[in-house]
Amino acid sequence: MTAILLDTHAWIWSLSADSRLTPSARAAIAEAELVLVSPISFFEIAQKVRLGKWPEMLPFVGRLGAILSEQGGIAATFSPEICLRAGMMDWEHRDPFDRLILTTAQVLNVPLVSADKVFDGRITQIW
Repeated sequence: MTAILLDTHAWIWSLSADSRLTPSARAAIAEAELVLVSPISFFEIAQKVRLGKWPEMLPFVGRLGAILSEQGGIAATFSPEICLRAGMMDWEHRDPFDRLILTTAQVLNVPLVSADKVFDGRITQIW
């Protein structure tokens, strides 16, 4: 089974057909048998909405679980192993969301769809 993990922005862009989602990213999403989103992406979106950093997501934040289901995706596992590995990772990048998303892709051994250059060379990345 082919599976992929979507970074937070890639997931949101896929919902709105945002032009920042590249053709290769769109193809990977369309061809994947399983599209995953980390549970930390839900937290990241909610926090940014609460802080006023992502106001356009306010109308959707309460329905994100249902939206993911309607899209045919599922939430990735979120385990103690993922959390511990993310916390112990020898990586100068301190963003906890990125650490957890990267570790989720590594533990599940799936490519990550992301435009974020911080992941370059750390995981199979589709962009």
